Amino acid sequence: MSKILILFAHPAFQKSFSNQVLVEGINKINGITFHDLYEEYPEFDIDVEREKELLSHHDCIIFHHPFFWYSTPAILKEWQDLVLEHGWAFGTGGDKLQGKLFFNTITVGGPKEAYTRDGMQNNTIRELIAPLKQTAVFCNMVPLPPFVVYGTHAIEKEELQAYKNSYHRLLRNIVDDKIDIKKMNTHESLLEYINGEEN
Repeated sequence: MSKILILFAHPAFQKSFSNQVLVEGINKINGITFHDLYEEYPEFDIDVEREKELLSHHDCIIFHHPFFWYSTPAILKEWQDLVLEHGWAFGTGGDKLQGKLFFNTITVGGPKEAYTRDGMQNNTIRELIAPLKQTAVFCNMVPLPPFVVYGTHAIEKEELQAYKNSYHRLLRNIVDDKIDIKKMNTHESLLEYINGEEN
């Protein structure tokens, strides 16, 4: 059984219906630690040693956040700057994250077709978050494609519920070690992977 740490970052969580639905009941899934960074550190006074301890006790690390200017909300950048220290996460002796799975769960206001080579954004989500993937690689983690929820500005309740069901199914499969990493990496989004596995 694997343990998952979800580092959740949304500066206006109370206004985000899509994220409220996605995380509803998530802490009831055995093996998952849901860690709301803005709730825990409203003044950005991140407890580095505590965060390292949390990381050490989990096998899969997830950055769950809205897509802010092709990146993460500010607290997740602050978290990376402080917690991923040389000699601990990377560099000489920096092997504490080695072999841990990593991916982003991202909510995006725009439609999926906007995030293509021919779309308004000129890139896929996976291409746009390349720096986060490289951070994971540099820290000797195993990066996976993101789990992306598109069109949250106009999403219907039924579609959002389907996203939630797929997300929770993915998390349970990771906890139960019922995943195929090689197959995961052939997909643009882990949504495609988990839905394909169920068919």
